[in-house]
Parts: sequence; structure tokens; C-alpha cells
Amino acid sequence: MSKNYQNVNNLKISDELLSFVNNELLKDLDISSEKFWAGFDNAVHDLAPKNKKLIQIRENLQKKIDEWHIKNKGNKIEIEQYKNFLKEIGYLKEEGSDFKIETKNVDDEITQIAGPQLVVPIMNARYTLNAANARWVSLYDSLYGTNIIESEEGGSERYDPNRGQEVIKYVREFFDKYIPIDGTSWKNISALKIKDKNLIILKEDKEYKLKDENKFVGHRGDVNKPTAIIIKNNNLHFEIIINPKAFSAAHDIAGISDVIAESAVSTICDNEDSVAAVDAEDKVACYRNWLGLMRGDLKVQFEKNGKKLERKLNPDRSYISKEGKGLKLHGRSLLLIRNVGHLMTNSSIILNDGSQVPEGIMDAFITTTAALHDFKKKKNSRTGSIYIVKPKMHGPDETAFTDLIFSKVEELLGLQKYTCKIGIMDEERRTSANLKECIRTLKNRVFFINTGFLDRTGDEMHTSMEAGPMIKKGDMKSSRWISAYENNNVDIGLKCGFSGKAQIGKGMWAMPDKMKEMLDEKINHLKAGANCAWVPSPTAASLHALHYHQINIFDEQKKIMKREQSKLNDLLTIPVADRPNWSVDEINKEITNSAQTLLGYVVRWIDQGVGCSKVPDINNIGLMEDRATLRISSQHIANWIHHGITTKIQVIEIMKAMAKVVDKQNENDRNYIRMSDNFENSLAFKTACDLIFKGKDQPSGYTEPLLHLNRIEKKSSLN
Repeated sequence: MSKNYQNVNNLKISDELLSFVNNELLKDLDISSEKFWAGFDNAVHDLAPKNKKLIQIRENLQKKIDEWHIKNKGNKIEIEQYKNFLKEIGYLKEEGSDFKIETKNVDDEITQIAGPQLVVPIMNARYTLNAANARWVSLYDSLYGTNIIESEEGGSERYDPNRGQEVIKYVREFFDKYIPIDGTSWKNISALKIKDKNLIILKEDKEYKLKDENKFVGHRGDVNKPTAIIIKNNNLHFEIIINPKAFSAAHDIAGISDVIAESAVSTICDNEDSVAAVDAEDKVACYRNWLGLMRGDLKVQFEKNGKKLERKLNPDRSYISKEGKGLKLHGRSLLLIRNVGHLMTNSSIILNDGSQVPEGIMDAFITTTAALHDFKKKKNSRTGSIYIVKPKMHGPDETAFTDLIFSKVEELLGLQKYTCKIGIMDEERRTSANLKECIRTLKNRVFFINTGFLDRTGDEMHTSMEAGPMIKKGDMKSSRWISAYENNNVDIGLKCGFSGKAQIGKGMWAMPDKMKEMLDEKINHLKAGANCAWVPSPTAASLHALHYHQINIFDEQKKIMKREQSKLNDLLTIPVADRPNWSVDEINKEITNSAQTLLGYVVRWIDQGVGCSKVPDINNIGLMEDRATLRISSQHIANWIHHGITTKIQVIEIMKAMAKVVDKQNENDRNYIRMSDNFENSLAFKTACDLIFKGKDQPSGYTEPLLHLNRIEKKSSLN
């Protein structure tokens, strides 16, 4: 917590935040610090009580749902009766008439180009720059470095020419399927050139053209000896690099040294689940990186393999169009900013009643102000929009409150109404059950809806905590409510006119080392109707981009519009285990898996302030963990303890055993503090246990209150 505060109007503002806003954020903008803080003061004191009231409504509803389940214990849940009860208490809202969203000035990356969406912790400048620059990624490198290509040299430092040949073969076979040449194969070509506005492909002195000549859009270099060829398919580009002198082109007759894939079309810069930001110092670090992105001057110096390197934002890419004119393509991903939800408060600012500022309101004003710097150059949004992703909203009252927050932001900053566009994270049960009405409250702002399986499962379990013991975590994916939830999101989005106007997104691929499996499975997100889906790395983005060449998502959405809509009854079916007869071994195995990843994540969060990391699971498979994965694990074990499937004593024993495993997995991390040397004094171990044993009483089962509390304690002990 900040020690030093300045009084500004009715606010107490921490020195770090005040200095950042006055000297960095507002620099070069036509807004004085006096005007900014006076406007913020008025807005936040109007909004904070409304925010508090909404959180109280959540708690009241949860209490009524708990009481209903306790009263009906032992009886089979009759869905119509349950639904009527949810309507009576205001959890379920009446669905209004059909409508279409009216969001305007939305960039093509959202409306016209279907593709991968990266999510990156904004606190880490290097990762953030990598993500912003992941609009263009080497497909050769991505394939060579992953398990898609099978050869002995997979993880070796030494270049394996056979593996290199397999990469080239893979790309040529892909091109033969989706960018075919009329009369021959990409495998056998000897040269590429441009003649009469067309791409000419040579093979043994014979000339060939693409089956669809419109897929060639431009080049670099001389028409007879181009250095790059640009291909467009389903609104995504490939850049074929021709450099016969390059190492990678040694065995290529056509001299192709690389194929660059247009990859992360958009990137969510995350202030929420993937960062550990608990005070003014942390928040300013996040805000400063976002400001650097919006100003275009974010840079980072670092050392890699003994070399000093600098990373900065990539420029746009220049070509000559087939008509012989200049052609520019965006050099980086369209950047969206994820704010935090409505629950948490932060010590950066103290309000006139002595309470902490609602963090989501602070995020709204500061991240939007930072985005004003992009308005001059329009390097991020060409249409002059600001894209805010808003998570963890519960139902239409809370989405309407988000609309109010951003109306106040626009008012203060002198922006046209609806400049701020909102992405709705459909990850809470009350939002998915009322999704159409949630969208209605934001129909002039909404630019995306997205499903989040993990948070949604955590909320499912917490909401229905008293209904009975939940099924195993692995069985959740095949449960009735989950398929209804995933389908409902797409059905409602399409019904509200999202196709060609906004994104319908799907969740994260959590295993960054298993790219072959991702290629096999993640195409299902497109088949399900999603025009963007989350990936954990630039490599994953370039590989997932291949799926969008295989399927024209807008054609797919037209087919999906004709299917029968998912049913609310299915969505509200609670995933309780019907008279479970699991063995002790089965129960302990389930808890062990959850406990191990839970500890592996929490220990880095508390001790090192790492909000998202690749945590090895019990089988040493690296899984991307963030607060959503933590929420599901802690709620699941809490539920099993509550219903007597296991006991607190058993869980503590498993937690201690798993702490030793996690300590061993982290033995090469110099900054790591072992838990098993002294369980009593390990704050990380205590926090992990609290998340389980106090999980039933946490608001909506969220992990933030306990994580923040203990990270603040850890930071103060370090200082």
C-alpha cells in the first residue's frame, strides 16, 4: 500500500499515481491536471456508491440461491421451478424483443478479418511488445520450433536440415490446398515473378498462375526478381520472402527463405487476470506500458544469449500493389485493453469517505486517457476508437453500469459518445443466462463477446455451491451446461447482428508446448462460429492463423444461423454428481492435480508478483495458469470439502505433499522461495490453503481478494 498521499479536491492520491498522471499521462494532451482530477473526483464519487450497490446485489442473490438449495436438499432439481425462482429474485431478466447492435467506427481487424487473438500481461513490457509485433510471424520458425514437425532435433540448438526440409514441405502442401497453382504444385516451382499485374510461377521454364489470381496482392523488389510476394486469403496475408543467399533457402530452387504469416490480428493487453497488480506502484507499471504502446514509443532493452538487444514496436509493412502503387499493411496487432471488473478496490486513490477507489473505475479513466495519444497518429485504431475489454460483469445491470462509466469518461475527456467500445467477457453465469439483455445495454459500444470456460466454471460451482458435490473438473467439458453455454454465446451474438460487425470469441489454448495438438483441436473454435480465439504466444498465433485460411468463418456463421438455438434450461443445468461412488484413490488424484497447479501458480503470484506463468502440472506438462484456472481449482476442492467428499485434513496433507513437488519443479529458479522448508511461515502456502478453505465465502468465488491481501503483506515484508 502507498505510504505517501497528496490531497487533491476530495481525493487522496498516492504520490506514484499522481506524478504519473500529471507528468506522463497528460503530457502533450489538451487536458490540464486540474481539469482531469476535478472531473475524476466528481465522476468517481457519483459512480462508487452505485458500484458498491451492485456488489451488494451479487451477495444478496447468492444468499437467496444458497438458501433455496439448502431448503430443497435431497430433492431432484425441477428446472422450471428453479427457473421461476431465479426470475422471482431478479437473477433472470425478462428477455426483450430482437434487436441488432449499432456499434460504429470499428476497425477491420474486428469486423472483417477473422484471426487469432493474443492475450498478454501488460505489466511485462517485453512480452507486450512481442505480442504487439506478432501481427507478422515467421511460419518457418514456428513450425521448426514446435512438435508439429517430428524429428530428433526438435529441442536442439543445432540446425537440422532434414527438419528444415519437413517445414518447407509442410508449408508447400498447405499452399497447394488453400492457395493452389493452376496446373502444378508449390513443391516443384523454380522461380516467382510479376508480369502484367499477375504473379507468374515458373517450373522448368513453363509459366503458371494461381487458380484464383486475386489472391496475389503485391510484392517488394524488382518485378523480375522480387524479394517478397504478398498473398491474401480469407482477408489474411502471407508474405513469401525470396532470398537465395539465406541459410534457410540453401535447398530451395525458388530461393524462398521464409514464409511470414499474418498472425495475431488483435491483442488484449491485460490489466486483469494475468497480472499481479495490487498497489499504486504495480498499477503505474501497467499504465505506463499501455501509455508507451499508445504513444508508440515503448522500448525495452534486455540481454539474450550474451547479446544486448532492444525491442520496440514494428513499423507498417510496405509493398508495391499489383497495380504498381504503394501498398501498406498494418505492422502490428490491433491493441485492446482489458480493465479489471467491478469487484476490486485499490489503495492508489482514497475517496472522501475513506474507502479505496473501485479499481475498474480508475482503469476506465486512465487507460482511456492513455489511448488519446494514439488519436494523433492513428497507428492503433484507424477509425478513432478505443477498445476496452470488460471482464467479470454479472448480468444487464452491471453491463449498463459499464456503459455509464464510459459515458462519464467520454464526457470528461471531450470524446464523442460511444468512442469507447466494450468487449463483454461472457464468463459469469448471470451474464450468459441474460446475454441478450447484457448486449442490449451496450448495443452502441459492444465490439466483442467471448466465452471463458474456466471463469465460467468457477462461477458455476460457486453459484451452486449448496446444490451438491460437483462432477470432476475433467468431466465439466462434456457436461450439458458447457455446450449450451458455448453455443448460446454464438447464437445470441449472431442473432444480435455480430457477423461482419463484431467479434465472437473463444477461449485460450493453455498448453504452449503442444502445438500439434492445438492444430488438431483449435479449428473447432471456427467450426463453432468464432471469428477470433485466444492464443498464448506469437508462435501459437501464427499456427492458429492457418485455421482461418482453411475455413471462411463468415460463411460458417451463415450456416450456424440456421440451427436451432441453444436452450436456457440446458444452460441452467447444474453439474452436480448424482450419488457419486468415487474411490478414495480417485478423489485424492483429482485433488492432487488441482492442488499442484494451484500451488505452482500461487507461489509465484505471492512471492514474485507474477500474474501469469507456465506452470508444470503433475505430469510436467506446462500449462498457462492465471486467476481463472486458480478460481476453478480452489472452488472445486472447496465444494468437495463442503459436501464431505473429502476432508480439510486430507486436503492439507495433499497440499503439503504437492508443495514439495512444486518446490522441486522450481529448484532452478534463483528467486524461488521454498514452501516445504517451513509451512507455518510460508505466506504463499498459507494463501493457497486459504483460497480453498475460505473459498466458499469468497465473493463469487473470486481469488483476487485473498491474493491481493497476501501479496500486499509480502511486498511490505520485502520493503
